[in-house]
Order: sequence, then C-alpha cells, then structure tokens
Amino acid sequence: MLQRIQTIFLALAAVASFGSMGLPFATTPEPAEASMLFADAAFTVQDHIALLALFAVAGALAVASILLFKNRSLQMRLSLLSFFALLAALAFGITLFVMDRPTAAGTSIALGAFLPLAALLSLLLAYRFIKKDEKLVRSMDRLR
Repeated sequence: MLQRIQTIFLALAAVASFGSMGLPFATTPEPAEASMLFADAAFTVQDHIALLALFAVAGALAVASILLFKNRSLQMRLSLLSFFALLAALAFGITLFVMDRPTAAGTSIALGAFLPLAALLSLLLAYRFIKKDEKLVRSMDRLR
C-alpha cells in the first residue's frame, strides 16, 4: 500500500538523493585554480559525471520502488540496489574529495555531505519495513 511507512522512508531517500545534486558537499573560501573540484570554490555532484549518474540512479530507483508497492520482493531488491548505488556514490565522492583536498586549502564540509547519509539510513529503514510487511503477508497466507 502507498500509505505504509516504507513509502515515507523511500520518499525521504529520493528527496535526499536528488537534493544532494543541488547542495555542495564541501566549500572553500576562495576558488582553487589547481583543483579539479574546487575551481568554483564548491565541490558538488555536478563536478564529476559518474557521481551525478550514481545519485540520479539511486534517486530514480527509490522513486521506482515507491511505485512498486504491490510487488514487495521487487521493491526490496530495488531499495537494496538504490542503497548500493548511494553507497558507491558516497565512496566515490569521498575518494574524489580526499584526492583533491591537498590542492584546496581551508575546505569545510557543507550540508550536502550529510544528505547521502540520511538517504542511506532511510533506505535501510524502508527495507526493514518492507521485509516486515512481507513477513506479515506470508504469515496471513499460512493461516488461510
């Protein structure tokens, strides 16, 4: 059903995933000419095409998972796939940041860095509640 708690968690994950596309992960006080990421004084998802694609895929999978509420097993698989896409995006973003940090002095972490963590937590909670619903339906089927 669309009014279940996992729908809220999946929607939060999609919003956090798509929201991280608009907010910077880290900023510097002034642009760093030698830096690939901080040439505009902000490290965003748009700085690398693979990072943008991973966040877009994770958000799209979360939205697709919301719409597949009648097929809970597919919904669980899509939410896990979205989780792994977000995990890969987060790991890739951290790798890019660590590799480029020495060229940009005075970097500070921004709000966009915490949105993928919120999305990961939301996807884990959604998976837990989808699994709980599937268990409930299977137990009711046994009683019939």
